[in-house]
Amino acid sequence: MPLAGELTSSLINRAADRYALPAAGVLRLWTCRNSPARHGGGVRADAEVILNGAGRNVLAELCGVEPAVLARALPAFTVDDPKISTGREAALAQVRWRAAGAVAGEAAFACRLCTARRTGQAQRAVRYLPRWQRVCVRHGRWLLDADADQPLEHLDLHGVPEVAAAQRRWTGVARRAGRAGAESAEVFALAHAVVARWWEEALHWEQEEIWPHRLHRVAGGNAGTDLQRWRIVGRDPVVFPEVVAVADALLDPAMAELVWRDSGAGRPRPLPADGAFCRRLGERVGRDWLGPLSAVDYGGPLLAWMGAVIRRRRDQSGPPGWRDDPWRLQREQQPATMAGQLRVLAAEAQSGGSATRWRATVSAEHRFRITQLVKEAGEQLEELRGGHSGTTAEVARTLLEHLSRSAALIDQALVDTAAAAVAAGVALEEVAAWSRLPAQELAEIITAGQE
Repeated sequence: MPLAGELTSSLINRAADRYALPAAGVLRLWTCRNSPARHGGGVRADAEVILNGAGRNVLAELCGVEPAVLARALPAFTVDDPKISTGREAALAQVRWRAAGAVAGEAAFACRLCTARRTGQAQRAVRYLPRWQRVCVRHGRWLLDADADQPLEHLDLHGVPEVAAAQRRWTGVARRAGRAGAESAEVFALAHAVVARWWEEALHWEQEEIWPHRLHRVAGGNAGTDLQRWRIVGRDPVVFPEVVAVADALLDPAMAELVWRDSGAGRPRPLPADGAFCRRLGERVGRDWLGPLSAVDYGGPLLAWMGAVIRRRRDQSGPPGWRDDPWRLQREQQPATMAGQLRVLAAEAQSGGSATRWRATVSAEHRFRITQLVKEAGEQLEELRGGHSGTTAEVARTLLEHLSRSAALIDQALVDTAAAAVAAGVALEEVAAWSRLPAQELAEIITAGQE
């Protein structure tokens, strides 16, 4: 029997296992017109097949299930591909391999316990599951993406009940999206992009305590042994409650009204860093301190949403366009997928010597220190704007104090960066040339800094 939303290829694999045959042997019932995508020599779990009419009949006979039942259960079962459904060979049972994401959406592993309950066998199965339906509430599991090259199919959620509670709340949020004339999928995608951007910055937030605790829980008690990998694999379940809360907030007319007031309403002004909207949004995700940080995330999806809301209010008579659609998420603002991040992580680990990747060889703490030094230096220079009025002594004192502090911070950032590069295997002579310092002097500075 097929599972609801199951990949056609997943059903074929389970049928082959039921017949005690290899999947390749069963696939010989069809003429394959191309090859599936692979991970490390094996077929990707999210590799999907498209069948022509004759091929559908073969699958129905193989499973002993009526084609109408398969059509209701399998999203890809009725998808046509002109290359196999037309022409002289259309009467032959044929398949074409495709990526599941290009056929019917995101694919995730099914819960094996639920599969056993439905079919009598605890086999691996893959289903089309949007990200807001990834919690198996019955067994307390988060179902992971099937397109990534990693061994886990699920994460245990028994220590974080708020994740399952968020999935139950999402049903009401989706209904509110419909009443507001918005697509629930677009609302979720925007909220997910906003929170995923916060997740990338959270390593630098000393006040953040919720996510580290939740990440350690879903990692089995301790993510510290492989923190970088767990931050990739565990991101979506860890941030899911905040994603639902942000989606709910963005649909709230009262929150949109706060955006309008922050913008000056009828008297336009730049959005303030301490605006009421961002402050209230931080409160709604349980972080009173988050408002000013989210308000200055220029180029992020949250400020893009705020800009669209303001434009709509200021010119309601104009024709609708994508710039005024608050739910449109630009491609460059979409968060990286788990599969993409794991590929980057693997590439960084395989590089050696000076070809190592910066993020793989320099610790998060070291990177954060360099970033903070540069940021503080920039703040010192920013304070010099308009600082040329007053007496000569006052202006000179202000300029020199801020410039000297900024120079000291930049010098420290230079030393820290050079030390990290040398420790990663970059030749001292090259680092010295880039720093515009003699190699011997740079070596002494780095040694003194380490001591």
